Amino acid sequence: MLKVFTQAKLFENRIAIESENKEYSYKYILDKSDLIASFLLGKKNDLLEQRIGILVNPNIDYITILWGIWKSGGVAVPLSLSATESELKHYISDSGINIIISSKICEQKQNISNIEDLELINIENLENHKKTPLPKLSMERRAMIIYTSGTTNKPKGVVSTHKNIEAQITALTEAWHWNKEDHIPLFLPLHHIHGIINSLCCPLFVGAKTTMLGSFNVDYICEEISSKDFTVFTAVPTIYFSLIDKLEKSNDKNIINGFRKMRLMMSGSSALAPEIHKKWKKLTGQDLLERYGMTEVGMALSNKIDGERRPGSVGIPLPGVEIKLEDDQGKIILNEGEVGQIMIKGPQVFREYFNLPGKTKESFKDDWFITGDVAILEKGYFRLLGRDSVDIIKSGGYKISALEIEDILLKNSNIKECAVVGVPDNKWGEIIAAALVIREKNTNIDEIQEWCSDYLSDYKIPRIIKLLDELPKNAMGKIKKPKLRNIFIKS
Repeated sequence: MLKVFTQAKLFENRIAIESENKEYSYKYILDKSDLIASFLLGKKNDLLEQRIGILVNPNIDYITILWGIWKSGGVAVPLSLSATESELKHYISDSGINIIISSKICEQKQNISNIEDLELINIENLENHKKTPLPKLSMERRAMIIYTSGTTNKPKGVVSTHKNIEAQITALTEAWHWNKEDHIPLFLPLHHIHGIINSLCCPLFVGAKTTMLGSFNVDYICEEISSKDFTVFTAVPTIYFSLIDKLEKSNDKNIINGFRKMRLMMSGSSALAPEIHKKWKKLTGQDLLERYGMTEVGMALSNKIDGERRPGSVGIPLPGVEIKLEDDQGKIILNEGEVGQIMIKGPQVFREYFNLPGKTKESFKDDWFITGDVAILEKGYFRLLGRDSVDIIKSGGYKISALEIEDILLKNSNIKECAVVGVPDNKWGEIIAAALVIREKNTNIDEIQEWCSDYLSDYKIPRIIKLLDELPKNAMGKIKKPKLRNIFIKS
């Protein structure tokens, strides 16, 4: 039996999940997932390479289905509840799913009942199935396919083995001191690594409790924070924007105290501007711990839980992770202060991109995964400069970090959110463009540019500024910079 399940057996009588105002023990999850695995094995004796989709609301059913698929030897493919019909069909056809475990509500909402050669299994129909013997599984067996967010290119299916997943979980439980007394709210999407591994699998690995709160709703989350004993909290930058806005307007002491008493608060999935670190600490007293990860590797870098949590930094390698930086010529960077691309090696690195052998091969160099992210080492900590394809702007011979400019823009109290991209230009190669969500509607763009001149060198000042009602984002709250760039190009 895989270690995630033997661990759960140690905590059978403890509460594992609170979902829709009900509590479920570890024993419940183990027993229910056994039934689901038995049902799947009854359809096919060996589920090796069988991809099985998960399309349910983020509640207790999700984890019992996920574990059931793993126990049966199948490959779990968590599907997005917010995906468009065309996106969902792409995930299904690309991964070769022919079975989806779902619920009536989700089937109707996603309109997938008419897809050919697709068997839909309703989770409500699995209640009375009998248990059967379960197979012994190799750690090298494929366990899950998660699709990349598609913020910079077409989504790819990332294949992880049981060994990859266990390495990701154990690295985080060690680095972040997870323990059985922890309690975390889960509101992140469960088709991304942040929600699946960080918010769900890590607490379940140590006997802790997860309260599943559905999709993010700032008022509901704050209500729960003020009334429950949460100890760990993890979110993406856009959620912290919403929470800061809420706290600044309400100044509710119960909510603030709920955040203040937690032992660990983290941010990830995209860079968090140092300015937001400062605002959050001022409001709650909490030093956010920022980390860096990808669908392909889980988490790779993290600020120290018992050391400095440096705003704007993603810290040091996690246990079992090897990191190096390479320059444009492929040479290893040995000195601090030099910009290079992040390369990663370790047991948590994914196996392959599904059905993309060419893309898989070009993504590795001598067993090192080429991330496409650019960073710099400063006083022992890595600082992320952004995605080479969208966050590094090449203008007039300079390489400019969009993240640096975004952090400066957020110092302006009138700017609620922002995103910076490079727009093609015949003379400069690229020019800097900024999209802003502002608080005061009568804002003058010239005044913003003049304000920037007090904080930025001339060549870093945005030459084009657009005021938008909202920034284009995916389900995780990541800004879709290619889409944003197209808005500037077409205007």
